[in-house]
Amino acid sequence: MTAANTTQDSTRAGRQDAAPGDRSAPTAVGRPPGRTERETGREPGREPGRERRRDAVGRAVAPLFVLLWSSGFIVAAIGVDAAPPLLLMFFRFVLAGALLGAFALAVRAPWPRGRRLVHVMVAGLLFQAVQFGALYTALSLGMSAAVAALVQGLNPVLIALLAGRVLGERVSVRQWLGFGLGTIGVVLAVSGPAGTSIPALALAVVGLLGLSVGTVYQKRYVQDVDLRTGTAVQFLVSAPFIGLGSLLFETPHIGAWGPFLGTLAWMVLVNSIGVFTLLNLMLRRSSASRVGTLFFLTPAATALLAWLLLDQSLRVTTLAGIAIGGVGVLLANRD
Repeated sequence: MTAANTTQDSTRAGRQDAAPGDRSAPTAVGRPPGRTERETGREPGREPGRERRRDAVGRAVAPLFVLLWSSGFIVAAIGVDAAPPLLLMFFRFVLAGALLGAFALAVRAPWPRGRRLVHVMVAGLLFQAVQFGALYTALSLGMSAAVAALVQGLNPVLIALLAGRVLGERVSVRQWLGFGLGTIGVVLAVSGPAGTSIPALALAVVGLLGLSVGTVYQKRYVQDVDLRTGTAVQFLVSAPFIGLGSLLFETPHIGAWGPFLGTLAWMVLVNSIGVFTLLNLMLRRSSASRVGTLFFLTPAATALLAWLLLDQSLRVTTLAGIAIGGVGVLLANRD
């Protein structure tokens, strides 16, 4: 009898001697006793330690993203007083795209090509040109930063509706309850603002659509593109569209160079490169619906920043909105 036959007989005997239902019995040669990877709910080859590290990174990135995204409304309110909104956006996109593109070239990051490049460009036009072109124009028409944040704070509901149809993501009853509480928190956080014109409100809604559709499109088609090159392409493809809009609908000029340069620097380094790198990173690690719930916190965070930086009053309703919106986010992000 050969060694191979002896091994097969020993293994066969072990299977026969094992009691029915005994999980300690060998189920296959070379597999350790205990539950299989499929039974534990983990993907084959996925290490639990790595999953925990990924979750920890996600929890750390989320509050930073909310803070930096909210700061964009404050900076924008200052910037549109120094220069026309589309002109401001044009310089933002050109500088951010050039810096990120130069870095991508220096490290030899892979660039998207063919159909993948087209998807990156479409997502960029929605994310950048449509969203910020409309939003900043609304701010220049007198809409306050808090009201602008309120409109974009409804982004999670729209993302959930779109993600369910386009991405096939299931939205649970608990998540819908979280969305409802988040919406109430958004309204409370910025309730009682000054009157807003219809054109400004309409533009803010257009910006909301650009953000929501862009988020779902990004999740569906642009997940496997390098963050550095993909984001650079999105900025650079948006710049000529915004520049053309500035030439057609504005009188390009710089009214105050100090605030213009200061806000432009923050927009380029923080709100463009930093924030959208974090957003794309989170979209790769979580569902579009869960990432979208973070936008429920931006109106309250914007109100807090406006109180600290612009000396705007912080009302009781704002504090209530922060609390209710936070509960909504926790519910919507639970498994």
